[in-house]
Amino acid sequence: MTEPAPFEMPAYVIERVMNKRGRLRVFERFEPARTALVVIDMQAFYVTDVPPAVAIIPNINRLARAFRAKGASVAWVKMTAGRNGQSLWPLYHERFFNPANAARHRDNLTPGAPGHELHPDLEPMPEDIQAEKSRFSAFIPGKSDLPEKLAERGITNVAIVGMLTNFCCETSARDAMMLDYHVAMVSDANAARYDEDHNIGFTTVFQSFGDVVTVDEMIGMLG
Repeated sequence: MTEPAPFEMPAYVIERVMNKRGRLRVFERFEPARTALVVIDMQAFYVTDVPPAVAIIPNINRLARAFRAKGASVAWVKMTAGRNGQSLWPLYHERFFNPANAARHRDNLTPGAPGHELHPDLEPMPEDIQAEKSRFSAFIPGKSDLPEKLAERGITNVAIVGMLTNFCCETSARDAMMLDYHVAMVSDANAARYDEDHNIGFTTVFQSFGDVVTVDEMIGMLG
């Protein structure tokens, strides 16, 4: 199996952050009872053809087990692009795909389709949150039911993992911060198709939206 893509924060980003806030970390600790691991789009349709996404599955499972053991929550978020043959995001399907690829995306990400299900190697549990979204971000009210489900549990801190680093994960991290969640992205539990895409997703988030930490560091933040 491919290893999770390595990531090292560029020196110029670290220098910029230190000049801006005088410290590397935004947050030192997340209270477990108010924290959720948010797993983005780890669905069969997306994961199967992206080796770096397959490679992060063990790390996501490890994080999920650690979060539950410490009294934190785990939320699995699925992209839902269609229902009953109809697109839930017409602009995206009509303008950013050719017709064949639009139909493929819509139909494979429709509830009941095999591609809509979580990858079979993941380990969701009955007590976990199950949420759906119809946009890249998991934090857009009216387009995702995740925010209300997090609110029911008093969640104010989120650790973002899944795929793609620079699309749905980064977008979710940005929106979460702007809705006043405390945010961390986990570098070795996110995946993109290309290393360049993977890396750029983290550098932007680190500067103004949240922390970028490893699996081990994230587990250590749950005090």
